[in-house]
Amino acid sequence: MPLLPWADIDTVLLDMDGTLLDLHFDNHFWLEYLPQRYAELHGTSREAAEAELLPLFREHAGQLSWYCTDFWSRELNLSVRELKREVAHLIALRPDADTFLQALRSAGKRVALITNAHRDSLSLKLERVELAPYFDRLISSHDYGFPKEDQQFWFALQQDFPFDPARSLFIDDSLPILRSARRFGVAQLLAVRQPDSRKDAKDTEEFAAVEDYRLLCADLQSSG
Repeated sequence: MPLLPWADIDTVLLDMDGTLLDLHFDNHFWLEYLPQRYAELHGTSREAAEAELLPLFREHAGQLSWYCTDFWSRELNLSVRELKREVAHLIALRPDADTFLQALRSAGKRVALITNAHRDSLSLKLERVELAPYFDRLISSHDYGFPKEDQQFWFALQQDFPFDPARSLFIDDSLPILRSARRFGVAQLLAVRQPDSRKDAKDTEEFAAVEDYRLLCADLQSSG
């Protein structure tokens, strides 16, 4: 039995961090590296830095500000962009994600990257991992002023990159974002079982999940 009804899918929408790229870079940056560098730059202890930063992170989670490097640079009085460059060697493709992207292109699907990452972060990651050639469009939610968690993002996306939700597949590692896409009517939804290669697999609740992109590739190729 096929995993997905590929004959009924024209458009594939793909998240970036945790979906195509290993989430280890982002988790390490925000939870380990930034608190350490914040402490050094502001002359305080790592514990004091975490006590100050973690409540701020929780306050902005799921909002556009959470994903905005300009916001955090102003808020924390440091250059998030430059600090990310210091650990950019950790940016890595998930296993076989590029093979899956090539299979989508070969199958003639329209493919768009839709990420909450700020354009600064997107540019840095595209410098390290060659993703751009696989996509018809590279879209940051900052282009629209709403994160993917917000229904207004999806309305703006459809105006900018017309697609039929009933004939679309969306893959993301965030369950709230997948639920937002479902509310908008996106028919085919997949979560990601293990977004961060250094952490345990997670419960994707009501969503089927990608565990191995080779299985999706084989499923797509057998449908042709």
